[in-house]
Amino acid sequence: MKFKNCFVVMLGVAALLSVTSCGNTKVKKDGLAEVDSLATTYVNPLFQKGPDPWALFHEGIYYYMHTVQDSLVLWKTTDVTDVKNAPRKTVWIPTESSNKCHLWAPEIHNIDGKWYIYYAADDGNTDNHQMYVLENVNKDPFDGEFVMKGRISTDKDNNWAIDGSVFQNKGELYMVWSGWQTRRVDTETQCIYIARMENPWTLGSERVLISKPELEWERHHKNENGWNPSYDIFVNEGPQPLLSPKGKYVHIAYSASGVWTPYYALGMLTASTDSDMLDPKSWSKSQQPVFKQSPENGVYGTGHNSFFPSPDGTEWYILYHARDTQVDPEGAGDTRSPRAQKFVWLENDYPDFGTPLPTTTRLNKPSGTVATSAK
Repeated sequence: MKFKNCFVVMLGVAALLSVTSCGNTKVKKDGLAEVDSLATTYVNPLFQKGPDPWALFHEGIYYYMHTVQDSLVLWKTTDVTDVKNAPRKTVWIPTESSNKCHLWAPEIHNIDGKWYIYYAADDGNTDNHQMYVLENVNKDPFDGEFVMKGRISTDKDNNWAIDGSVFQNKGELYMVWSGWQTRRVDTETQCIYIARMENPWTLGSERVLISKPELEWERHHKNENGWNPSYDIFVNEGPQPLLSPKGKYVHIAYSASGVWTPYYALGMLTASTDSDMLDPKSWSKSQQPVFKQSPENGVYGTGHNSFFPSPDGTEWYILYHARDTQVDPEGAGDTRSPRAQKFVWLENDYPDFGTPLPTTTRLNKPSGTVATSAK
């Protein structure tokens, strides 16, 4: 019994030291540590698996989606860090053969009081990926049904197109996406395009190329160990608009290098909000990744992100997928999982995303979050 009691005390001390080391403690005047409740913190990943994560904060609710391949699933919660326990609804199961397979990177947006989901899909041949949009006119996207508004035609040749996202600037609605310049023959090159939109399901201008994989860090496409495609693929994909807090810039974070490699990382395009969004010269490009793998923290293949604010609007978070290993372990399938962490804005109206944190780090929940349960 003495040994048992000693063991329990030692465990208690170890736990206290562990929590203290994570920075989630307060110190009283008498020097005793007051440990914050686990209900106010979280750890990554948010799901064990879930590539291409997307979160939208709208009227006090977070709406969350990620790729599930054969359907579109929507979660809603007041605590995005506890989304795995949130209500969920399968909002779309495709029936048409042209867009029944490989449903990638869904995003839900609220535009003029209506809900739109943008996603990419194909007929079973990934070379035929196109972008589609659904609409729901209800106040709550869990109510009623989403209806197909149609395929978004990006150019006269209907070139391959994925990862559509939208933003507004100066009263105009724009779409950005990843696409091919021409149909692949032997080498695939994914570029970032932008176009003005006539309405949420129709482009109102010609597509304009604003980035292609030309820098060395953008062109990693082969693994020394692990799976490799049968042909060369150079990647710019997953563009995510981010409006700067002072209103000076539209930043577009995008993912580059092969997602199957540990080198998958984020770059950034930036344009002044006063510039012509459809002029390629308006966009400057980061020469180095703005967010990349951290081998020392055991985080690899960081990319395909989105952004969301804390409930009280005082903080901003980057939501991204990553792996715990350099490549997917044999037989494990796709191990990409969604992770969220806070980032800061610099005085120059540029974001600083920092370094991806290890999954062992316990983080404070976004400011203003109403805790739902202890982890």
